[in-house]
Amino acid sequence: MMKLKLLTLLTATLLPVTLMPGAILAQAAPAATASLHGHVNNAAGMQVPNAEVKLTTDKTSAAKDQKFKYTLKVDANGDYKGADIAPGEYLAVVYSGTVSVDFLEVSLKAGDDKTLNFDMTRKEYLDKMSPEDKKALEEYKKKAGEALNANKVVANLNNALKEVRADLASANPNYEQDVKTMEQVTQQKPDESVLWFNLGSSQIAYADASVKKAKAEKRSWQTDETITKLYNDGIASNKKGIEVNAASKKPTPLDAGIAWNSIGTAEAKLGKIPEATAAFESAVKLNPTTAGMVYSNEAAVLFNAGQGDAAAAAAEKAIAADPTKPDPYYVKGQSLIAKATVDKAGKIVAPPGCAEAYQKYLELSPEGPHAQDAKDILASMGQTVNTKYKAPGKR
Repeated sequence: MMKLKLLTLLTATLLPVTLMPGAILAQAAPAATASLHGHVNNAAGMQVPNAEVKLTTDKTSAAKDQKFKYTLKVDANGDYKGADIAPGEYLAVVYSGTVSVDFLEVSLKAGDDKTLNFDMTRKEYLDKMSPEDKKALEEYKKKAGEALNANKVVANLNNALKEVRADLASANPNYEQDVKTMEQVTQQKPDESVLWFNLGSSQIAYADASVKKAKAEKRSWQTDETITKLYNDGIASNKKGIEVNAASKKPTPLDAGIAWNSIGTAEAKLGKIPEATAAFESAVKLNPTTAGMVYSNEAAVLFNAGQGDAAAAAAEKAIAADPTKPDPYYVKGQSLIAKATVDKAGKIVAPPGCAEAYQKYLELSPEGPHAQDAKDILASMGQTVNTKYKAPGKR
């Protein structure tokens, strides 16, 4: 009789690789055959990783000398089945990888469709365990239970995150519910930065939607404490996410950079220019390759917030980081034209660099959304609009 070996429980994988069930025939099947199926679980009542059920008629040889005629794969649910098995007296052995972990005898007759379950929680199996093995089993059950509970929590968090993201991308988001959902999941797993980042995104998106509604109703949102609180909450959530991300085993600078960009945008909308500028600089520091995008975003949000000087400065940084993008030139032109004066002849006199900024925008984006505005402003300044623009990068 083969020697029974206990599965090394403490190193067992909880979620085995999904395998398709079926029998691998080692010899041609006779005309009259049988079928065998069943379930396999370990001594903790859980799945056996990389499991197979092997059949041999060689019951007396040592395990290393046994020849197996059939191998039945165990799927991710712990189930196996095989057909076209020759009738006979078999020893069915469960293997986890290369380790045998259980065995039972089974007799198959022609036409049989027999069930053979390997329940390693059975008394006969447990009684064969040594005291050391039993202690290891109890420790494994404890750790496995903790792992399963953690997996359930993670699955719930992922579902919540997926639902919130989908809702925010929908035509009519339920912002209030999205914020509540993300607040709940951050409480369940406060050490996960992505949850804090998405809570911050939900809060800022809710604030943006509220601002849009206030403007439609022709009322000032800056004095609405609910809206300003949402922006400040979004800033705080993103900062918490950055803190958690930095403390993790594998920090992701890209995520932190995106969060700083989001913080900068919210700070600018609240009129906190020094704080906004510092946040955008933090985003660039973490991801220097995104400097053009970050500074362009900074320039746009500052201009929309009525901060012309700060917007012009950000536009200059965006142009220096990536001179091929048209929008910063337009923002620069718009920021400078606000300082234009009118001479005695009634001609508009713009600050230095203003006309050049509009011309460069038109060169890079002759059909862009602001092209006509740029042309009209240049014409009002008495500037000739160049209509023979060259494609960027060509001479």
